[in-house]
Amino acid sequence: MHGMENGNLLYVRALTTLRDGHPGAAADLLLRALHDQPAHQGIRRNLVRALVAAGRFAQALPQADAALDANPRDAELHFLRGSAFNALGRTRQACGAFHNAVMLKPNHAPSWLNWGNASIDLDDLEAAEAMYRTALSYDPCLAEAHASLGYVLTRCGRVAEAIQSCETAIRLQPALADAHWNRAIALLLAGDLAAGFEAYEWRKRHPAFRKNFLPMTTLAWDGAKLDGRTILVQAEQGIGDAIHCARFLPALQAQGGRPVLACRPSLAPLIERMPGIRTCPPGQSFPHDVHVDQMSLPLRLGVTETSIPLAGGYLSADPSRVAAWTKTLGSRPAVGLALAGNAANPANHRRSVPASLMRCLPRIEGVHFVNLQHGPQAQDLPLPDLTDWLGDYGETAALIMALDLVISVDTSVAHLAGALGKPVWLLLPTDPDWRWMLERSDTPWYGSMRLFRQKRRGDWSELLTRVFAELAQRRG
Repeated sequence: MHGMENGNLLYVRALTTLRDGHPGAAADLLLRALHDQPAHQGIRRNLVRALVAAGRFAQALPQADAALDANPRDAELHFLRGSAFNALGRTRQACGAFHNAVMLKPNHAPSWLNWGNASIDLDDLEAAEAMYRTALSYDPCLAEAHASLGYVLTRCGRVAEAIQSCETAIRLQPALADAHWNRAIALLLAGDLAAGFEAYEWRKRHPAFRKNFLPMTTLAWDGAKLDGRTILVQAEQGIGDAIHCARFLPALQAQGGRPVLACRPSLAPLIERMPGIRTCPPGQSFPHDVHVDQMSLPLRLGVTETSIPLAGGYLSADPSRVAAWTKTLGSRPAVGLALAGNAANPANHRRSVPASLMRCLPRIEGVHFVNLQHGPQAQDLPLPDLTDWLGDYGETAALIMALDLVISVDTSVAHLAGALGKPVWLLLPTDPDWRWMLERSDTPWYGSMRLFRQKRRGDWSELLTRVFAELAQRRG
């Protein structure tokens, strides 16, 4: 009797703890209670709830399975099991669990919402849209579903609808960072840079990104005149983003500032060729007066589509290194290829050409292809791997300047070629990054760049055929 009473007391304490917003502590209490009363279904069911709420997804799955053995028609348990699978990247199993949940309880909007999220992970945008709309038909006030619908509509290029969905989500839940972030991307993709960059500041509160913003002891720069002050500019996101936004560093000098870019060491030799610009490694304590996150510069400088600075190029390569590469390459027209992005980028599978297609490069008379891919991905192209020669981006810049043309997917190589003013053909998926906007074949960011877009989602074969046919015609 004493053990039973002990388990019940633990259960009551756990429910109170869970209600008060401490799921991790509640889960620990429920595990103790379950040890005392292993047949108590209420304890096990709430344990699954607490473990999922605490982000302890691997622990939640066996408990959910055990609870479902006793009660296989419990829709909430299927939902919680699906949420755990989704968080662990086991997407197809998540879809199965959400399917079970809505079969048992068709009007459970959160199951439809999370099934939509799982469908996004499988790149099934049509299914995701249908599921978000079903969720909203049952719960029109589910802000997360409006925000997620905004995301999928943006991916489909329906930016006006996307903005509307995100604004509905914000009206329902004004502090929902996902909604503001999705609205920012839709606005930027639509070419509304002023409103887009203002909303883009919400990345600093977004759960996926806020950990990247280190607390600083100095004041954040608000756009005021710098008058001799040192401003620490913190590079964000990928190397391509750092190169893209390096164009704003001279504008800080024009305001009387002394910019220092905190960036990866591989970028330093390239950036330090900009007159008066210094660099330091990220996270290093460097004496400065004010700081700014690099992707906040367009907002602070009031950039619009018609006032983008230095679209003609703003980086340079070491002339002696360019001469060395020119001699190595010889007199034939040379075209650099970068058909794969950084594998660590979660969207890399969408923006990169499959390795099977890369291995089938056409022979174009008079054209010498050069491998601009770096590291393991250099092996995917049937061309000599130059990784050992390309020690930093200064060296890559020198090689690019010795080429006639660069053909690249959306990766740092494309940004580097554009920033050098070198002709570059950029190959884009149907749902491109925000800076390439929609439909157009040029970009206000880089004057030397042409955009080639997929006609059908995921169809790189047609796009490559079109690009290489144009290259052959140009060389013919």
